[in-house]
Amino acid sequence: MNLLWFILIGIAAGWLAGQIMKGGGFGVVGDLIVGVVGALLGGFLFGLLGIHSAGLLGSLITATIGAIVLIVILRLIKRA
Repeated sequence: MNLLWFILIGIAAGWLAGQIMKGGGFGVVGDLIVGVVGALLGGFLFGLLGIHSAGLLGSLITATIGAIVLIVILRLIKRA
């Protein structure tokens, strides 16, 4: 059940990050994949900073920030 919540939060975070980061997106499926991977990245980055989120809202914020960071990195790679 935790895996299902993780995927659902990642999908929502990908959509939110796509809305926040206007510009050449990755399409609907691409944004959803970015959200799931961004959830992993956000959890890793927050862990490095010693920040731990709790609850659904905290997880969504962490995943969204991770997805935004991932989109920025992907755009930098795409430019190069």
